[in-house]
Formats: sequence, C-alpha cells, structure tokens
Amino acid sequence: MSGERLAVPLPQAAAGHAAGWWRLKPLPRPRFSALNLAFGFTAISIVVLATFAAPLWFAWHEALDQGRGEFLREEAVWLSDTFHKRGPEVLAAIIDRRVISEPATGKIVLFTDAARRRLAGNLYDWPAEFTDAPGPQLLTGELNGRPTRMVMVRVPLADGYQLLVGRVTGRFQRLENYFIWGLAGCTGIVLLLGLFSGLLIRRAFMAEVHNISQTASAIVEGNLTRRLPLRDAGGKGGGDELDMLAHTVNRMLDQIEQLIHGVRDVANAIAHDLRTPLTELRSRLEGLSLSRPPAEVTFAEVESAVADVDRVIGIFNALLRLAEIDTGARRSGFVEVDIAKVLGDTAEFYQPVAELKGVALSCDMPATLVVSGDPLLLTQAVGNLIDNAIKFARERGAIALAAEVRDGGVVVLTVADDGPGIADAEKPKVSERFYRGDTSRGTPGVGLGLSLVAAVAKLHRGGLELHDNHPGLRASLVLFSIPA
Repeated sequence: MSGERLAVPLPQAAAGHAAGWWRLKPLPRPRFSALNLAFGFTAISIVVLATFAAPLWFAWHEALDQGRGEFLREEAVWLSDTFHKRGPEVLAAIIDRRVISEPATGKIVLFTDAARRRLAGNLYDWPAEFTDAPGPQLLTGELNGRPTRMVMVRVPLADGYQLLVGRVTGRFQRLENYFIWGLAGCTGIVLLLGLFSGLLIRRAFMAEVHNISQTASAIVEGNLTRRLPLRDAGGKGGGDELDMLAHTVNRMLDQIEQLIHGVRDVANAIAHDLRTPLTELRSRLEGLSLSRPPAEVTFAEVESAVADVDRVIGIFNALLRLAEIDTGARRSGFVEVDIAKVLGDTAEFYQPVAELKGVALSCDMPATLVVSGDPLLLTQAVGNLIDNAIKFARERGAIALAAEVRDGGVVVLTVADDGPGIADAEKPKVSERFYRGDTSRGTPGVGLGLSLVAAVAKLHRGGLELHDNHPGLRASLVLFSIPA
C-alpha cells in the first residue's frame, strides 16, 4: 500500500473549475446610451487633439534645442576667433559690452583665466554642476542673484583660458505656458461641448423613445390607429433621420393594422362560410341517425356528406396556399417560366369546360414569352381567372386570353369575358378573402379565387388589375421580370 497512490475524485463543480480556470470571462458589453455615445466621441476628440499637440510640442522643443545649439556654436566660434586675433583683454571688453548692451537676449557668457577666475561676463562663478565633458550641458546656475536654468558649452582657449557660452532655457517658458493653457482650455471646451451635446442628444432620443413607447402602449391597449408624430408631415423630404425612422415604423404599423383587420375578417368569413357546410353535414348525419333509411338513401347521404367535407378541406387548402404565398417562401424557387406555354396548357385544360357551356375560348399571345417565377402558382392563378370567366360568361359567349409586354419588362396576362362584369364599387373588394359580390351569390365557390390570384401577383412584385370589358370584365395579371 505504501507504493500506491490514492486517487480522490474531485467534485464535478470543482473539476470543472480546475479544468477551466484559465478561461477568461467575456468582457461585459458597454451599455449603449446617448451620454455614452457623446462621451465616446468626446474621448476620441481629445485623443485627436492630443495626437495633434504631441508632435507639435515635440517639434517645438526639437527646433528650440537645435536653434540654441546653432547659436552656441556660432557665438563660441566668434568669441574664440576674437580671442586668437585680438587677445584676452579685447575679448573681455567685448564680452562686457555685449552683456551690458543686450541684457534681454538671454545670453550667458563667462570668460576666465587658467585658474577659472572671472575676467568678464554676466556669470560670476564657475558652475559647480558643469563638467569637462564635451558638448552642451543643461544645468542650474546663479544669474543676477537668482537661480536660473541654462544650457552651456565650454570652449577651451590658449594659455589655459576658459570660455563658457550659454543661453537661458526659460526664455520661451511663457510661450510654452500659453500653449499648455490653450491646450487645457481646448480640452475643457471639448469636454463641456461633449457633455452638453450628450444631454441634448439624450433629450431628443428620450423624447422619441417616449413617443414610441406611448404609441406601442396605445396599440397594445387596442388602439390600432395610433401613429408616431412626424415633423415632415407632408413627406416632402424635410425631415431628419428620426423622421425617416418614424415613417418606417408608421408604414409597419399600417401593415400590421391591415393584417390584423385581414385576420379578423378572414376569421369572420371562415366562421360564416364553414358554418353552412358543417351545419348541413350535421343535419344530414342527424337525419340518418334518426330515420334509419334504406341503404341506397344512406349511401347517397354519405356521398353528400363527403362532398361537404371536401368543400371544407378545399377551403383550408386554399387558405394554406395563400399563407404560403404571403410568407414569400416560394420566391426562392423562381425559375424561368414560358408564359405562352402556361396560357396555352391552361386554356387547353379548360377547353372542355368552356365547350360544355358553349363558350368560345381564344388565345392571342407571342410564340415565346419568358419570365422568372413559380410555374405552379402562375398556372393556378391563370386557371382561377379562366374558371371565373367561364362561370360568369353568358351562354354562347366568348373568353379571350392575351399576353403582352409593356415598357420596363412588365408582362401582362389578360383574361376577358362578356359576362355581367363587376361594379366599380366592388372591384377593390373582390380580391379580399371570402368576399362574394351580388353577382356571385348563386355560383359555387367560397370567394378565395381572386384572393389567390392577387397573392400570386404580389409574390411576383406585380398586381391584379380589373377593368370593364363593355360588356364583361378584363382581369389582368401584371408580372415583373425578376431575376431567378
């Protein structure tokens, strides 16, 4: 046992923690608000301002240091030449005269002998911080009884004479202070403007959010007519981005209201249209249950009951097709469709039905007319138009099928009959689901044929147009050529 290890299982939580201790937790997403947005832009503005000021400050100091170095070199060369040409006494006199005559230039000169005793200049003692290293040196010395920050360079002369040439570094300090205070002032202005802008933006957004909230609350409570207020009420393009959003939301609310009313109307129409076949079916079955008729009569009643059930199933199938079309899912399967072939095949299919009624069915179309669409839905739409035309065409009448291409690649399929037609007041309503006009009360159907045609046309970015044929009706299915 002494050579074996004892394995102690960790708890599941502890094991998971031990296995994933190295995983970093995701950073919390920043909270979006108008103030955060304004402060973000303010921070960006400050960074841009600093990005502009930092190179400028660096370039200023570089240029200042370069200018001081050039001045010190020129001054040292000139004084050194004067010493070699005219001697130490003349150099001392020149130095004292220049220092006295130009006190505001910030020049510093110290001329000493070999023992570093002052012979001339406005610096009275050799700086203790100054070393014998070559090149300019930055140090603090006493000038006119006050400690002064300066940059100096040493020039050794013949016979041990020493020359210190320098310049006061704080000569442009006031200008630098102005720059710093100006930068700080600009930063403060940017902060104040950012805060003020954030408050204004927040106030504007909160007002719009309040309007949207009130509108949504009113719609939730049942007031479907409530809309967002618009600054550009006339829609002439004078509004801002919030007006564009309000226009979009109002269009969405219009569509929602229309859909809700449509669902309500459809529900009422379904209840009305299904009540009749279901009531008949119940009465028929109840009669069979009570009377117990012979087998022949029973089977006849059962066949009638099956017809009622088929009618109900047909209504639901039509509603399912309309729902599928309304979703736009069929648009993904668009292919090139030969409309001439669709019209020809559909007319050939309905030709026997037209002959039974004595109606002449004619076609006038191009040899080839290709659009992008759903062939099955287009065939159903054309079939519904022909079926309606046959129902309402007069005895020994005529139905004309035609196809044409208008400007812009618009394809129009027309089915014209010579029946009673549709009154102008009813034309906008006949494409509504379950709507049946006065002329169609005695004909079979549930009022979904033209609704399906209008839905197919809408799926193909088109529409259903109804016009008088004098006499009769001209129903035109307008299609736009859409790439598959």
